Amino acid sequence: METVYDWITVAIFGALVVLFLHRSVQPGEPQDTILHYLPPSVGCAVANWFGNEGQGLISFLIVLVVLVYVVLVLKPFGFTPWKRR
Repeated sequence: METVYDWITVAIFGALVVLFLHRSVQPGEPQDTILHYLPPSVGCAVANWFGNEGQGLISFLIVLVVLVYVVLVLKPFGFTPWKRR
């Protein structure tokens, strides 16, 4: 782990693993499958590769897309944006 891109993408991937494991042990029918975690995982790998190749802006944009995907699709902590109260 030599660059900041390594640290950022590994941290996001670790959070994805924790979210998946947390949801897999909850009682009841799971609301997501392992395939829902594939796009952000691949996104982390691609962002890390671009970052290590010196393409910081592209890496940043990919990380941003990954984080938006996680919030909108995986909804950690029951987060639902734009929900009326």
